[in-house]
Amino acid sequence: MSQPLVKKDDDRDDEAEYSPFLGIEKGAVLQEARVFNDPQLDARRCSQVITKLLYLLNQGETFTKTEATEVFFSVTKLFQSRDLGLRRMVYLIIKELSPSADEVIIVTSSLMKDMNSKTDMYRANAIRVLCRITDGTLLTQIERYLKQAIVDKNPVVASAALVSGIHILQTNPEIVKRWSNEVQEAVQSRAALVQFHALALLHQIRQNDRLAVSKLVTSLTRGNVRSPLAQCLLIRYTSQVIRESGNNTQSGDRPFYDYLESCLRHKSEMVIFEAARAITELNGVTSRELTPAITVLQLFLSSSKPVLRFAAVRTLNKVAMTHPMAVTNCNIDMESLLSDQNRSIATLAITTLLKTGNESSVDRLMKQITNFMSDIADEFKIVVVEAIRSLCLKFPLKYRSLMNFLSNILREEGGFDYKKAVVDSIVILIRDIPDAKESGLLHLCEFIEDCEFTYLSTQILHFLGVEGPKTSDPSKYIRYIYNRVHLENATVRAGAVSTLAKFGAAVDELKPRIFILLRRCLFDSDDEVRDRATLYLNTLGGDGSVVETDKDVKDFLFGSFDIPLVNLETSLKNYEPSEEAFDIDSVPREVKSQPLAEKKAPGKKPTGLGAPPSGPPSTADAYERLLLSIPEFANFGKLFKSSEPVELTEAETEYAVNVVKHIFDRHVVFQYNCTNTIPEQLLEDVIVIVDASEAEEFSEVFSKPLRSLPYDSPGQTFVGFEKPEGLSIAGKFSNVLKFIVKEVDPTTGETEDDGVEDEYQLEDLEVVTADYMLKVGVSNFRSAWESIGPDCERVDEYGLGPRESLAEAVNTVINLLGMQPCEVS
Repeated sequence: MSQPLVKKDDDRDDEAEYSPFLGIEKGAVLQEARVFNDPQLDARRCSQVITKLLYLLNQGETFTKTEATEVFFSVTKLFQSRDLGLRRMVYLIIKELSPSADEVIIVTSSLMKDMNSKTDMYRANAIRVLCRITDGTLLTQIERYLKQAIVDKNPVVASAALVSGIHILQTNPEIVKRWSNEVQEAVQSRAALVQFHALALLHQIRQNDRLAVSKLVTSLTRGNVRSPLAQCLLIRYTSQVIRESGNNTQSGDRPFYDYLESCLRHKSEMVIFEAARAITELNGVTSRELTPAITVLQLFLSSSKPVLRFAAVRTLNKVAMTHPMAVTNCNIDMESLLSDQNRSIATLAITTLLKTGNESSVDRLMKQITNFMSDIADEFKIVVVEAIRSLCLKFPLKYRSLMNFLSNILREEGGFDYKKAVVDSIVILIRDIPDAKESGLLHLCEFIEDCEFTYLSTQILHFLGVEGPKTSDPSKYIRYIYNRVHLENATVRAGAVSTLAKFGAAVDELKPRIFILLRRCLFDSDDEVRDRATLYLNTLGGDGSVVETDKDVKDFLFGSFDIPLVNLETSLKNYEPSEEAFDIDSVPREVKSQPLAEKKAPGKKPTGLGAPPSGPPSTADAYERLLLSIPEFANFGKLFKSSEPVELTEAETEYAVNVVKHIFDRHVVFQYNCTNTIPEQLLEDVIVIVDASEAEEFSEVFSKPLRSLPYDSPGQTFVGFEKPEGLSIAGKFSNVLKFIVKEVDPTTGETEDDGVEDEYQLEDLEVVTADYMLKVGVSNFRSAWESIGPDCERVDEYGLGPRESLAEAVNTVINLLGMQPCEVS
């Protein structure tokens, strides 16, 4: 109705879009709506005006209360018309206007009359409108008619009642649950659409009762569900029951699998595909179970229908991630799809082939992909590039042909995301395949000669500075780097200066040449370039000054910057200029990382060249200042980490207590944050008695009580423990809050002199491995990892239990160990 129509322009061969609603205004349409009040109704004209009103509503146009009311009352007069087309438009506009409760009464009688009409079209539409605009009170009055409509002989009426029931279930579930018998009867209907809607409603009624859903699935899988749509629904519900049943796949006892397999022989293609997809998504599916599903999907690959080819190849693409060998039999069929007119199908086919291909087929695939890449958009090219990267890591001996392919497509036209995906892939291959380092670096050097993206140029230069000096002939990269100083913008020139300095620090033979090049940079027009050149000449000794040791120079140039930039920015903003210089060691290293499921952003996170980790400002500096203000803790050394607060009391109890665990090298301090929630009480001499009998390697050395805790005024009490130096010792602690209670007069605020000793049991507290783990941002994880010796390695074993997905397992590891994924992976 509101979709633009296509009109052929007589003067041009191309087709132009034309909309009959172009330029309509709300005011003009409301004026036209006066036609509803004419004594002699023009059904055709009234329908056109309602169409315009519906278009305005669907485009987001808002009607004032007065405007909506006037239109609604005018529309109700159209019930006197006998024109079927106009009556259908009246039903639509009433639904969209969503009249208020007092207005609904006016139209209810007309709708109920239509609901009992002999015209089936009136009955079906009246049911839909009544259920949409009425509240629970009126629904109870028409419930009898709705139950009759569910088992009506006319499938249109029955479907209307069932679909209305699905909507009502969200707001008035108690009413719909009383229709179970009628819905159960409708499930056995011979009408396909009625059976489909009845099954959907019956499942929603029982969805919170796992046993009832299981019984429903059991009864229907043994019966005869005629509707293909209902059969697809039943397959989905069956898959849900299988997932929740905790079946024993090792013994082959998987409930309902035989039913899913029997659906693969159904005459309807949608049922066959739904069953095949359900089988491939079973938890712990075996190769034997996959075989029949893969067979039917292979047949779909050669179908004449594009939708079937797309569905089949997309499902096989997902299967190839976990069971690549099971998909290899389909490779020949998928190779024929590389020339498919639908580029989505072709892209999925090539990425699946890259996942399932063997080493001998790599060269043949590369030839086919070369012709294929020029015909697809950047978004599809990125998918192919990522698949090629995975293939190269799988078959490292084939790195030459794959690296050459990546280098060739890097020179072709493309957007930033596409070029970055290729560069990231080359970087990862250089890092993971040592033999590919020199050729890969040369490919990157050739690319920056013509690179139009500043970000990529600077990141490549940074990577060259790290990896280039490690090659057998570092001097061959100097020309490419120095060319950037002359031919690029200031940002890239500054990056090139830093890269030259890294070569000079790492390769003694190149140092004199680097000095000459850096001195030339002193005359650059940009301040940043000149400052960097001056700094590096001074650091390397190129200006005749006394230089630091080689170790200090290399630490300065190559050391990983492990301070989160957000934390550094916050500390610099909080720094007050004084005679004491800014201490970079005072910047907290901890970053707060989000759970994996929450990291979904519009674009993919960088994986190759990466980006510096960032996070919200930490409160570690505030905790450290608090602890340093207490003399007893001043000699504990530097604070390593402070945990998030752990609640030790239930919500809305008399006393609210949480604890923060402060970790030092030889000590652990518990900071108990206490709040008194009773206005008539004052607490004095508040202390937490900690029982460390289940933490034998901890010994209490100090406790600091809280002298007074008035109503709704938080306070802290501290307990310090000593532990073996440098070891991550776990332990469990029991806690009892002890205090003296004094009554307070709520009117005068005066406190009684005498108090009563009392205590309050708190939850147990545990010190775990995660408390000794600090989330530190590392810009180059591989370099940092390789620089750590074997003495830093710790081996332990943990059980994660059964997990639904890899993402959930990773989140569990993060929570268990307090770590974060490396390089924002």
